[in-house]
Amino acid sequence: MGRVRVFLICLVLGFFLIASSVRCDEDAASESESKEFVLTLVHSNFSDVVSKHDFIVVEFYAPWCGHCKKLAPEYEKAASVLSSHDPPIVLAKVDANDEVNKVLATEYDIKGFPTLKILRKGGKTVQEYKGPRDADGIVDYLKKQSGPASVEITSVEVANSVIDDKKVIIVGVFPKFSGEEFDNFTALADNLRSDYEFGHTLDAKLLPRGDSSVSGPFVRLFKPFDELFVDSKEFHVDALKKFVEESSIPLVTLFNNDPDNHPYVIKFFNSDSPKAMFFLNFSNEEAESLKSKYRDVAEQNKGGDLSFLMGDLEASQGAFQYFGLKEDQVPLIIVQTNDGKKYLKPNVKPEEIAAWVKDYKDGKVSQYKKSEPIPQENNEPVKVVVAESLQDVVMSSDKNVLLEFYAPWCGHCKKLAPILDEVAISYENDANILIAKFDATTNDVPADHFDVKGYPTVYFKSASGNLLPYDGDRTKDDIIDFIEKNRDKKGQQAETITKETEGDAGSKDEL
Repeated sequence: MGRVRVFLICLVLGFFLIASSVRCDEDAASESESKEFVLTLVHSNFSDVVSKHDFIVVEFYAPWCGHCKKLAPEYEKAASVLSSHDPPIVLAKVDANDEVNKVLATEYDIKGFPTLKILRKGGKTVQEYKGPRDADGIVDYLKKQSGPASVEITSVEVANSVIDDKKVIIVGVFPKFSGEEFDNFTALADNLRSDYEFGHTLDAKLLPRGDSSVSGPFVRLFKPFDELFVDSKEFHVDALKKFVEESSIPLVTLFNNDPDNHPYVIKFFNSDSPKAMFFLNFSNEEAESLKSKYRDVAEQNKGGDLSFLMGDLEASQGAFQYFGLKEDQVPLIIVQTNDGKKYLKPNVKPEEIAAWVKDYKDGKVSQYKKSEPIPQENNEPVKVVVAESLQDVVMSSDKNVLLEFYAPWCGHCKKLAPILDEVAISYENDANILIAKFDATTNDVPADHFDVKGYPTVYFKSASGNLLPYDGDRTKDDIIDFIEKNRDKKGQQAETITKETEGDAGSKDEL
């Protein structure tokens, strides 16, 4: 589900320049000229450099990546400013597309470009960079990240400067800054500092909202939605973390063009729970009634295993592309489970929302599958397979099938296409071999059978049902050699079936 989740986040927020984790394996362009302040790291010097710094930021990039090119001057400008910070804050970069550095990309779980990591204590602690991508924003964010994980609140003025009406802020109130509760809170702040801002105080009267007469220790989480603040007196580490993570997600996450909402949208898609998403036109005259009914359903299911999001049609084009939805289906509800299965209710009316969600939870809703139409004509050497025909043409077929998962924009897919045509033509008189292709951008890929992390990805399904990934050279001869090595001949398949049948019969005789 991780890859699906990241890809969905990137598509949903694609208009806000978040890089995709599923990409075409394009040839790298030449790297731009090395900069003065950003350190260039490679596998051979990475550990040595990182071990010397208590705090260092590393960008993993690819030379061909457009978002990386856009970030480069901002990152360099920030590096020059932060070099004068006391102490200096070091910014570095690694070409993760370079073969010698790919072990680093694997070690740091790099799924897309650019990815920035904050490495602390000589690399012993690794955190995601979740700040802005402009120079001023990078500087401000990293100054906070390099300082104390929690700010002491000593006055109303400090409290007002720390507690932002547009952010989630976690404040610990203590009788003294020592003891198990304070230590656990400090550890939590250090662990989650890239996601939230933390403060601590001896006096609840300094805080802008909530009961000021309550004595510590307790934690008050301020948020710009729902009830605006919530308290907890549970200081066990796991319980404290769960409290913060659950309380910092709105009852209904709002997805529109307001950038203040985008962190909550990302958090929504990063959550482990199944996701209910309601897409509608916020400017429609029926919108308020729909919103109210949907929020009522979310309230009724509060604390359950569903997370709820409400998206404006104008801001949700990335989601529509990912799910294969059409604008004439709104208002619509779509649910995605942790294993990638989807359930859809198009053109939903206000009075239908609660009943449909109940039917989904009761297992009464059929699974929705994104698929292109099954082609009426399929006469090219390489046959077109879509999600709706995958089971019949490939999985249940008694043929040996070589199947390519591709993206129309992928350069390597375009290079492979004529080679697959040649392979298909060479087998045109062999009824037991089928060469096929599957557009993975417009059809759902069943994750329980195929692991598609990039394009092109090629699988071979033998006539007897063995499923193998193809990782050989992309030449006609190599592909044909692979097919011949792994195919089932018609006679071999019949013999296998006969032996299995005889084996079953023998077992029954013994019984």
